[in-house]
Amino acid sequence: MFCTRWLWTIDYGPWTIPNCSYFCGQTKPELDKEIIDPFIINALKEDVGDGDHTSLSTIAAGTKGKAKLLVKDEGILAGVELAKEIFHIVDPHLKLNIRLNDGAKIKPGDIVLEIEGDAQSILKAERLVLNCMQRMSGIATKTHLVAEILKDTHTRVLDTRKTTPGMRYLEKWAVRIGGGVNHRFGLYDMILIKDNHVDYSGGIKQAIGNARQYLIAQNKNLAIEIEVRNLGELEQVMLTGGVDRILLDNFNFSDLKKAVSIIGNKFITEASGGITVDNIRDYAACGVDYISVGALTHSVKSLDLSLKAEIDR
Repeated sequence: MFCTRWLWTIDYGPWTIPNCSYFCGQTKPELDKEIIDPFIINALKEDVGDGDHTSLSTIAAGTKGKAKLLVKDEGILAGVELAKEIFHIVDPHLKLNIRLNDGAKIKPGDIVLEIEGDAQSILKAERLVLNCMQRMSGIATKTHLVAEILKDTHTRVLDTRKTTPGMRYLEKWAVRIGGGVNHRFGLYDMILIKDNHVDYSGGIKQAIGNARQYLIAQNKNLAIEIEVRNLGELEQVMLTGGVDRILLDNFNFSDLKKAVSIIGNKFITEASGGITVDNIRDYAACGVDYISVGALTHSVKSLDLSLKAEIDR
């Protein structure tokens, strides 16, 4: 289901994907095989190369095995659906028993899944599964913490483009699992006019005008957001109009409250800059609609997970 008011499309390389996550939090399907499968294949090429020579040399071909994916940390689980696809691509004959799903609260000793099949295949997939799930679970856990702080406010937490190259789809997926909302996916699915754009274009009015003319000329339906650094710049935006959202960057609490009051219901509001777990609720109390937190993806601790072989005795 997609919202109809703010529907546009993402041109993701050779694919065109409907998306309206910027305004309503609804997003493209969680596991898009056209994006995920090439990532998995490339990651396996990077890791396996011309063969897992340790497994090939020590484990007889055709050896069957079992393993459990074990939890060693507390947090929010993410990456289970991705793990299923990784195992399938490595060996479609592997049998999985999923015991915990994405979004589950986990603790040490929990078993996420059990796997059975060719032992060499299990070990070939092991590191990629763990690397992705540990990273995604760390992001989901951090996002859940922030979302819980904001749960009785009207403010939602957004991610940013501060993601690991090649893993943005996975990391933004993990943000959603943790209860956050995705901001733009990249440079192509929204216009976000920041301070450097304003400075290079000759001012706020000129930047907004250029952006609107560009969208008309290119026949593109993209939302426009503009960053302001102070109340003076905000006043210029209010006089100019022509945007969908205003990003209030590095505002103190007093000025942020004033800014929200000035904007009223005319534009969606977003705050960013210097916002942490310790002060995010105070920023939310200023009345903004969204708070963007780069730390959701660029400064997280991966959760400790492991895959342990089971031996029948």
